Amino acid sequence: MSDPQAGKRVADRQAAEWHVRLGKRPVSAATLSAFKVWRETPVNADAYRRVEMLWRSAGGLGADADVQALTRETLKATAPRERAWTRRLIPATALLAGLGAVVLLASFWLQTRNLYSTEVGQHEVIRLADGTQVRLDTDTRVRVQFTGAERQIVLEQGQALFTVAHDADRPFRVSAGATEVTALGTVFDVRRRPEGARVTLLEGVVVVTDADARAGGTWRLRPGQQVETAKSNVTPVAVDAVEVTSWTQGRLVFRGTPLREAVAEINRYLPDKIVLAVGPLADTPVNGVFATGDGDAFVAAVSDLFGLRAVVDADGGVRLIRSSVSG
Repeated sequence: MSDPQAGKRVADRQAAEWHVRLGKRPVSAATLSAFKVWRETPVNADAYRRVEMLWRSAGGLGADADVQALTRETLKATAPRERAWTRRLIPATALLAGLGAVVLLASFWLQTRNLYSTEVGQHEVIRLADGTQVRLDTDTRVRVQFTGAERQIVLEQGQALFTVAHDADRPFRVSAGATEVTALGTVFDVRRRPEGARVTLLEGVVVVTDADARAGGTWRLRPGQQVETAKSNVTPVAVDAVEVTSWTQGRLVFRGTPLREAVAEINRYLPDKIVLAVGPLADTPVNGVFATGDGDAFVAAVSDLFGLRAVVDADGGVRLIRSSVSG
């Protein structure tokens, strides 16, 4: 099976190389034409946007010890003619003067190493060096930082299910904003929210802490318990952990879920969103099981159940309105 991240890594490398070529003046018409063709591919366009963002903030990385070490090794291995070409590049900051493309490539590598992500509607399973399995939900990004003393995962956005390989000498920690989950060998789900995080334990034991919580912001969970640090009164509660993690099987289970919340959950997997007209139906409970990403089935079901009409907008989104209301 091919590595699903391979295409992204290739695009990232090519984007850094294109940034270097376009930074060398003058730029020929043939080069601009070739770049335009290359950038028409969405994954390439996304990669180039990331390079531009990195280049704008690369001044701080120029002083990074890893960047400097990698730069020295790269320069040693670079042919004389190539080094001369590199020196002619216009630097972005004083810290990068004289290093040009080499530092860009080194900085970009340091920013993207051990970074795993999914697009909207995509799921992916990754296996880490210690044997831990991480299942990424839609629109999720995690960064892996392993040392000899601990295993650290930063959940930058989205949701992930962790099946942790036991290692008594190296605690396994997942950070989601101010919330941190610590485990040795266990299975748990973490969903990052703007205000905090939701942690659900399937197997083993975890300790959840939250730096933004008031005194006593530490909770020890047992299997089948969940804690949401975004709430004002944080207390572990019993949940159906299998239901909570049904997304790993490509399903979303709603049991008495307010319609507005069900729409928001379905939208996490859709590039073209569903918009629910404001009204009393927003809090009406929804029950059912839907495939992640199958917005059409969800729209058809709730439209039939609640007497709604689906109006497709020019941007591809769908508005759910009362049948008696004009679109």
